[in-house]
Amino acid sequence: MTTIGKCAAGCLLAVTAWAAAVDNCRALRHRGQLREAKACFSELTQANDALAQAEGYWGLGRYNEANQEFRAAVKEAPKSAAARVEWGRMFLDHYQPGDAAKLFEEALEIDKNNAAAYLGLARVAAQGFDKKAVDLANEAIRHDPGFAEAHEFLAYLALEDGDATLATGEVQKAIALSSEALDGMAVAASIDWLNGKTQSEWMDRILKIDPAYGEAYATGAHFFVINRRYEEATAWYRKALDLNAELWAARSQLGVNLMRLGMEGEARQQLERCFDAHYRDAETVNSLRLLDSMKDYETFRTPATELVLNKKEAALLRPYIEPELQRAVATYQRKYKMTLPGAVRLEVFPNHDDFAVRTFGLPGQGGFLGVTFGMVVTMDSPSARPPGEFNWASTMWHELSHVYVLTATHHLVPRWFTEGLAVHEEGAASPDWGDRMTPQIVAALEEKKLLPVSELDRGFVRPNYPNQVMVSYFEAGKMCDYIAQRWGDDALLGMIHSYAARKSTAEAIQDNLHESAASFDKDFAAWLDGKTGKTVARLEDWKRGMKAAQEDLQHGKQDDALREGLAVRDFYPDYVGEGNAYELIAGAYIRKNNKAAAMGELERYRDAGGASVEALNKLARLEQEGGKVSQAEVTLRKLNYIYPEDEEAHRRLGEILLDARNAAGAVREYRAVVALQPEDKAESHYQLARALSAAHRTNEAKDEVLVALEAAPGFKPAQQLLLQLSQ
Repeated sequence: MTTIGKCAAGCLLAVTAWAAAVDNCRALRHRGQLREAKACFSELTQANDALAQAEGYWGLGRYNEANQEFRAAVKEAPKSAAARVEWGRMFLDHYQPGDAAKLFEEALEIDKNNAAAYLGLARVAAQGFDKKAVDLANEAIRHDPGFAEAHEFLAYLALEDGDATLATGEVQKAIALSSEALDGMAVAASIDWLNGKTQSEWMDRILKIDPAYGEAYATGAHFFVINRRYEEATAWYRKALDLNAELWAARSQLGVNLMRLGMEGEARQQLERCFDAHYRDAETVNSLRLLDSMKDYETFRTPATELVLNKKEAALLRPYIEPELQRAVATYQRKYKMTLPGAVRLEVFPNHDDFAVRTFGLPGQGGFLGVTFGMVVTMDSPSARPPGEFNWASTMWHELSHVYVLTATHHLVPRWFTEGLAVHEEGAASPDWGDRMTPQIVAALEEKKLLPVSELDRGFVRPNYPNQVMVSYFEAGKMCDYIAQRWGDDALLGMIHSYAARKSTAEAIQDNLHESAASFDKDFAAWLDGKTGKTVARLEDWKRGMKAAQEDLQHGKQDDALREGLAVRDFYPDYVGEGNAYELIAGAYIRKNNKAAAMGELERYRDAGGASVEALNKLARLEQEGGKVSQAEVTLRKLNYIYPEDEEAHRRLGEILLDARNAAGAVREYRAVVALQPEDKAESHYQLARALSAAHRTNEAKDEVLVALEAAPGFKPAQQLLLQLSQ
């Protein structure tokens, strides 16, 4: 147990004569005597010392009053680093990390050796999985080698990184310094729980010290969550609350986790209990607001799927997403040789912040497109992103792979493998899907920054450099591509079974690929170099050539631009982002009125994964004008995966499909036009009626013709079609 007289608790002994009283209150709480602790903290609120009063109010969870008294204490002792540290710790406890960080920094300006301030900053950094958290916690220990709490926190961070050995070592250091290091023991218990031990001797030790220490189970639940073991997390949050019903942070996380599992009813109950108890952190409040907004959604059910769409875009999206969802389920059922235990639920959010709240409890998580929670998948709607920014179908296939792999392994699969396999499955579903090799990835390859397979999980959790998460997705995906190419899909399936049996990555590789992890790393590096070496070696040549080609095109030198662009295009064929060679070359051909060559170049762009809505629309027009109608259909279908809100693209595809006697496909496209509420209502409903008529759905066709005539009574084509349908 740490005491208030030590730096771990803020060095208050030298600041206030009330330090012993505060120590006593915390000791009561530390040993689970919660009623007595409350009475003790209540007495502190009557002290004639602002800092003691602040500690009392904080201990009672009366944060507004505590904040006022901490402010008064700092005013009384402006040079007190310890008072600022305590105030900052209160802000951390009250989910205000920004305010906490400012106070910790102020404390260090006063006392650059204040270990507790460094630990406070470490805790702030850890909330964003920032690598600085580890450095700051180590800095705290450097300034106070006997700081048990810092070792406990390093154990926590190590286990977040998946390093149970390092975590155990830090726990032992903490216990050597403090025999009642409960948070360290909770990390040790979490290691047991993650390894499948439902009973841990560490929990027995914890409960002997503090019979109400539900925080230990909440810690275990946190580690279950970050390992995507959501059902176990739910059970552990319940255990935490059984010991102490007033652990509001744990109750809030239980509510958020229940939402992840699709259990909205109980989630609301738990979150409302938090709110009513004045626990109103951002996750609680945002989650309740999102639950209120779910009245704007409707659910479409089949035996194998549940599709949740916002009512305002359900008519547009359902005809595309539902069959694609069913196709993915059928494909994975065959590929993974398993049937899911129930219907998979896909929730699609037109507002990215709603998706982020649904997923993380907080808005502003900009980098994610979709997330899987067991049998529940949440993702952005196409309308949540700028046109062309992401492929909703590719994202959905990626997430559906997680559903199968997590289920098959009982959520025991390491992150690198499930993410890598999902990226691989995107490319298997369609070669132009999946992650492209960005310039940042090329730079990482050049700088030899890829991780060994046994350490690759670290690249996803606490990155060491910008873009490492993106690099890790690329590396993991290529590893699975390599395994499939060299050993076949059965090897990937075998690794899934190995992980289900709690095998390590090294064991899974040995059992299924019949080589060591070190040999795999060496062989994979050689294979990957064969795939990417040319781009890595010629990247600077590509940059120079593209710059010259762009300048030539700007100055009207089409021939020079073509020469430069064609010379470097194949140095970096994977690049389809802004300023890519394909669009530049096509633009030069257009200026030379060579539409056939421009069309060919844009088809290369499309097949390489290019997703510019403008470029693909241009390609479809060129293909239609050039008589390549089947290729125009391919291009327009791809547009549906990227930007299904393109009214004109739906019209053109509907026309192509109707001419090709694909009446069902034409109906879908013209229904999409109608769902987009076009200005020309009469024409849109008339075209839908034509498609329905071709599909021999006469009554529906009549209904659409009547809608067209209601909008434009004198519309002769509609009048003629109605006459035909009535005969």
